[in-house]
Amino acid sequence: MVEGGIAKADKTEFTECWRTTWKTPYIMRLALSAGIGGLLFGYDTGVISGALLFIKEDFDEVDRKTWLQSTIVSMAVAGAIVGAAVGGWINDRFGRRTSILIADVLFLIGAAVMAFAPAPWVIIVGRIFVGFGVGMASMTSPLYISEASPARIRGALVSTNGLLITGGQFFSYLINLAFVHTKGTWRWMLGVAGVPAIVQFVLMLSLPESPRWLYRKDRVAESRAILERIYPAEEVEAEMEALKESVEAEKADEAVIGDSFGAKIKGAFANPVVRRGLAAGVTVQVAQQFVGINTVMYYSPSIVQFAGYASNSTAMALSLVTSGLNAVGSIVSMMFVDRYGRRKLMIISMFGIISCLIILATVFSQAAIHAPTIDALESTTFSPNATCPAFAPLATPNAPPSGWNCMKCLRSECGFCASGVQPYAPGACVVLSDDMKARCHSKGRTYFKDGCPSKFGFLAIVFLGLYIVVYAPGMGTVPWIVNSEIYPLRYRGIGGGIAAVSNWVSNLIVSESFLSLTHALGSSGTFLLFAGFSAVGLFFIWLLVPETKGLQFEEVEKLLEAGYKPSLLRRRKNKAKGVDTA
Repeated sequence: MVEGGIAKADKTEFTECWRTTWKTPYIMRLALSAGIGGLLFGYDTGVISGALLFIKEDFDEVDRKTWLQSTIVSMAVAGAIVGAAVGGWINDRFGRRTSILIADVLFLIGAAVMAFAPAPWVIIVGRIFVGFGVGMASMTSPLYISEASPARIRGALVSTNGLLITGGQFFSYLINLAFVHTKGTWRWMLGVAGVPAIVQFVLMLSLPESPRWLYRKDRVAESRAILERIYPAEEVEAEMEALKESVEAEKADEAVIGDSFGAKIKGAFANPVVRRGLAAGVTVQVAQQFVGINTVMYYSPSIVQFAGYASNSTAMALSLVTSGLNAVGSIVSMMFVDRYGRRKLMIISMFGIISCLIILATVFSQAAIHAPTIDALESTTFSPNATCPAFAPLATPNAPPSGWNCMKCLRSECGFCASGVQPYAPGACVVLSDDMKARCHSKGRTYFKDGCPSKFGFLAIVFLGLYIVVYAPGMGTVPWIVNSEIYPLRYRGIGGGIAAVSNWVSNLIVSESFLSLTHALGSSGTFLLFAGFSAVGLFFIWLLVPETKGLQFEEVEKLLEAGYKPSLLRRRKNKAKGVDTA
């Protein structure tokens, strides 16, 4: 151990992961099979962004009510909160493999309910079932992979779960585009999720339980048999000894506290190691959501429309780019997380996120200021009873009211029919309706209801892409890695469950409030608010989260026993005591 209790880990190259899994393909089989839970997680959180555009077309009620759109999106998140909370208990009681199998069944039920939904409320019920599965998968898949991985490549292998999450989101956008012109559009988009759930269920039936969970349940021979398939022969005995030491300490703790669920919760918060682990684990999970990432993933087509791209197909095609960048970023994380460490990647990622959010806020602000103006004559003569109700009393044919442009028109819950001559020229502010949209299109013009035509639109897309590029390698995958390795074995399910619940509660708050925030603050104000949250998150990550790269689970526990302080605070403390830190 070194100053502050942090062990020096060997430098692990990305190639070491592939070298090890090439020699022992069983490790990769375990990781990829469990990682399908991440694929489902990504697919079900990403697919709704495109499906929502077509759900609004099928159900006028959804199109009219912003809160109903938010509820359809966020009910999966509400379900995930319950799934993660219950999943922590199921993981510890029945095992990681059983939890994944239950999650698959929930995914399948939810996909079937949504695909055949006759009304919006049935879609919401399906989203809740899917949420139960997502919540369980979000904590169980990385936990299973982590406990079935050698320490030296654990970060890279857990990152495969992150890669499959982002891959699932990318796949969801491809599916969305594939079914754009198919009858039943959104039903196919939401129903396809049942296929990978069936595939994972079948694969997991042939795979073993986590070796660490088995040892904890006194199934020592089964645990050894699995470790022998994962580790070189000369390392197996050392792993068994480390497990024995950890489990004996936990059983001594259990004898004092008890083994009920309530006793475990009480014991977790009474244990300083678990408390410090939770401080770090919950911090990174909450920070991951309050940088605003899932508003981008859930609403990326809508954000693209805010930037001035009115077509559903165009919005989904451009949002596919952001999802692809997210997947590429996960590969970068796999390459560097075991070389440069978890903490450093997250801090660098947060600096990049804050910069991009501030720039995006500026871009959307300028787009709103320079939105096309309103042509008062055309607005009042476009068609009988077509003028926007909020605009009509103020307008005279030769003198449009002061301050009215496309953005003001949209905020008044009206539509903007762009000029047919030049896209940024003055246009008509008209009633918001499908009939008016059709009439505008019949004149060869574009009808806007979510965003305005803007010269700044391409900049919004560029920096949205950069935001994903800096998010994915750090804050995208690393919080799940940290939470898969920072808790003692006895509390790993409970700790991971609490952290996952904090992630999904934060996700619910952000996703449920996003559309309302954009209406109240505008896109610019909303992104600036996320930049402020990100700055707070950066500070707490720096303060509370230790480096765990290359450490055995038992070493992580010892690190937390000693307590963690950033090197800057340790130097100040030592100076105050008159200790030479050179």
